[in-house]
Amino acid sequence: MGNYRKYVNLFVFLILVVTVFDIEYNPFEINPTVMDTQTAVQSDALYMEIEDNSNVFFEQPQNAYIDKVWKKTAGRNGLRVNVEKSYEKMKGNGAYDESLLVYEEIPPEITLKDLPASPIYRGHPEKEMVALLINVSWGEEYIPEMLSILKENKVKATFFIEGKWGKENAELVKMIDEQGHVIGNHAYNHPDMARLSEQESVEQIDQTNQILTAITGKKPTWFAPPSGSYNDRVVQIADNLNMETILWTVDTIDWKNPSVSVMLNQVKEKLHPGATVLMHPTSSTANGLNQLIEIIKENGYKISTIDLLLSEER
Repeated sequence: MGNYRKYVNLFVFLILVVTVFDIEYNPFEINPTVMDTQTAVQSDALYMEIEDNSNVFFEQPQNAYIDKVWKKTAGRNGLRVNVEKSYEKMKGNGAYDESLLVYEEIPPEITLKDLPASPIYRGHPEKEMVALLINVSWGEEYIPEMLSILKENKVKATFFIEGKWGKENAELVKMIDEQGHVIGNHAYNHPDMARLSEQESVEQIDQTNQILTAITGKKPTWFAPPSGSYNDRVVQIADNLNMETILWTVDTIDWKNPSVSVMLNQVKEKLHPGATVLMHPTSSTANGLNQLIEIIKENGYKISTIDLLLSEER
């Protein structure tokens, strides 16, 4: 009797299971309704038009490389149309609209970090951006005014600070950092780096890093050799310290104290995509900085820090 009741209970349980659950349900099977919706979208005339036109806007990513003249050169992201997102933006109107295309960037396979030690003079030659490089080892009286002009124009620059100067002017270094500018290393006491021993070169860069890190809490990753004097050993030492050696392509010659018009013409004549513009805290730069920014923008260039100039972003 006991066994009989056990079998009856089991039988009832199985009936309940079958009733509650659909034994034909397969969780791994694609819902035909979803498939039909996807197929319908992809066969939609608007979707197909976006897909067909997407090839026109496709650009291959470009790898970073070492140029014979300009040395280490940043790569550039490629570009492609995101067909699905573009379709979502256009389907409300039901018509193709090029201005509503959604793009996404494709990173290159080789970046600056993948290349051997080499100096950097410029950004990618097709990047419509310019970086202002301000080397500081004197001229503290002009820095507050320059910072004010940069702030008014919503422009960020890269300040390469000499270690000795930074130690003596910590408040100005903090001010530069707090306003969102990038701070780089300009050696400790403005030596001719190409004439130093390996140990002396290490000390010049490392001591400055320690000073700037103590002031800002950030370790510099960019090194600008004083007067642009360097050799392969100096570049390799910076690389060993996880730093890139930065030079320039456009010199304001503000260290010669030219008139503002001469300085502006100097920049205007040599401006180019990916340019790095060298300047110092001088009276010429303080008086002409506002106009210099206007000239760069009028020529269609964005102005940003060395970080963004050398990134793969378009």
